[in-house]
Amino acid sequence: MLSILALDDNILQGGIPPEIGLLFRLQELWLYKNSFTGSIPATKTNCSNLHILQLGNNKLTGNIPDGIGSLSMLSILALHDNVLQGGIPNEIGHLFRLQVLYLYNNSFTGNIPATITNCSNFQVLNLGFNNLVGKIPDGIGSLMPHLGVLVLKNNHIHGNILSIPPTVRWLDLGGNNFGGKLPSLTNSSSLIDLDLSNNYFVGSLHNLLCSNGVKKTKYFNLGYNQLSGVILECWEKWSSLVLLWLNHNYLSGEIPRTLGSVPLLQFLAIRENKISGGLPSSLLNLSYLKVLDLGRNNLARIIPPSIGIKLTMLKILKLRSNNFYGNTPDQLCYLSQVQVLDLADNNLSGNIPRCFNNFSVLSGIETNLEVQLSFYLDDGSITVSNSLVMKGQEATYRSFLGLVMLLDLSSNKFSGQIPSELTTLHKLKSLNLSRNQLTGEIPNKIGDMKSLESLDLSVNNLSGELPMSLSELNFLGTFNVSYNNLIGRVPTGTQIQSFNESSFFGNKLCGAPLTNDCVHVDKPDTTSDQKEDGGSHKVDWGLIISILLGFITGFWVIVVSLMLNRSWRITYFRLFRKLIKGCFVMYFFVIVKPASHLPFLY
Repeated sequence: MLSILALDDNILQGGIPPEIGLLFRLQELWLYKNSFTGSIPATKTNCSNLHILQLGNNKLTGNIPDGIGSLSMLSILALHDNVLQGGIPNEIGHLFRLQVLYLYNNSFTGNIPATITNCSNFQVLNLGFNNLVGKIPDGIGSLMPHLGVLVLKNNHIHGNILSIPPTVRWLDLGGNNFGGKLPSLTNSSSLIDLDLSNNYFVGSLHNLLCSNGVKKTKYFNLGYNQLSGVILECWEKWSSLVLLWLNHNYLSGEIPRTLGSVPLLQFLAIRENKISGGLPSSLLNLSYLKVLDLGRNNLARIIPPSIGIKLTMLKILKLRSNNFYGNTPDQLCYLSQVQVLDLADNNLSGNIPRCFNNFSVLSGIETNLEVQLSFYLDDGSITVSNSLVMKGQEATYRSFLGLVMLLDLSSNKFSGQIPSELTTLHKLKSLNLSRNQLTGEIPNKIGDMKSLESLDLSVNNLSGELPMSLSELNFLGTFNVSYNNLIGRVPTGTQIQSFNESSFFGNKLCGAPLTNDCVHVDKPDTTSDQKEDGGSHKVDWGLIISILLGFITGFWVIVVSLMLNRSWRITYFRLFRKLIKGCFVMYFFVIVKPASHLPFLY
């Protein structure tokens, strides 16, 4: 008789045949990672010998069937990544041998049934990414002595967390409505991963940071809470820590010196707090650091030049929206692996370093990119997420760092020209140099940056014409050169003409997409004509007055003579006609033709 049916990881579709319920001796059913639809057949509850029921990663709908509690031999029940709904049935509590329950990524509602604490053999309980409400049932942990993984992430569960079960190695309660003070880790010597982010925890970090049960903790995420106070000097105990995420709280004081004594730290983010002071020199000891995000704080002083020499593994450096000042150290150019350099909204000055072309990843020289920053722990994973400013707004990116290439120096006091060396960063996707004091022309070879999706050079003092090579940037989704001193025609290209007029405001540009035509831009140069006409077009009034006085004097001499002699009168009228003709010619060359070169007077 059939005991194992494994059809996982195929392209099977349609409904699960109810005849499977006739396989009374079936012990393992593996149908995950297919395209099955419809509801779970109720006849499956006839397979009373089932040890493993794996239906995850399909498109199943409906409720968990009644009678699920009759599968008393089940040790693994996996219904994750479907479209199941309704409540989690109380009958789950009758599965006394159950060790692994995967119901995550569905649409389950209601409370977590209190009967679940009857499953004393639980090792993994993952109910994340549903619409569950209420509180965590009393006894989860204390009545589950083997529980190692508890994931309730992204639900609507509330209440306080007084303690963490001592056996739990992975606790993820992020994205809920938990509140109150943080629990202590004193009895949690096995904890490897703790995620309490996106909740409403308040108060100090003291209970957590200075506990004795943190030696094995690798991943520590308390971002997006309401925590306050200073970050204490307790970091010598965190000898295994790889990731520290404290973003978006109300933490104050300075960055603790002992944070530099965490030898394995790779990801450090304290963005959007009230941290002050400077960057402690001890941070330069974190030689494995890949992500350093301290943006949106009150940090000041200069950027330590040694960052580029000591932290050579950095892929993300974000110091935006602080009060850093001084020049950007050339030593940053040693960060050859950097994929995101965000120094925007500070008080940095001086020239943009020309050596930024040393960023081998951004230039495309380095092709061995770390495409995904994820950490796998048992049967789940942690995904690093962060944010960047691209295409005019702050967006969020999750993993896939190989796709993120950003250089943002906007809203500072940088001066001088845009280094032409920047155009060698062929893999750069977003370049933002707006709101500085940059001068000179836009580099002609900017069209070589063919990966650019966002280019913002607005609010500077740039001059000259827009390079024609801009028309070669076929992936631009955002483009802004407004409020500079640019002149001439907008280059014709597949993307440039698609942008709004506001992208070009505050310049003397013409041509599509602008409404003003390039009439004067296209007008031929008349300098040579002017030189041929005598070079100067100023009216010589002295010459005209002399001519008039001579004319008047001669007039009376001739009149008197004409009155005395008839033959002279005939000769006079002949000369008079010639003189009038000469005056018309002089008027045209001295007055009329120069005026034709001054259309703005009309």
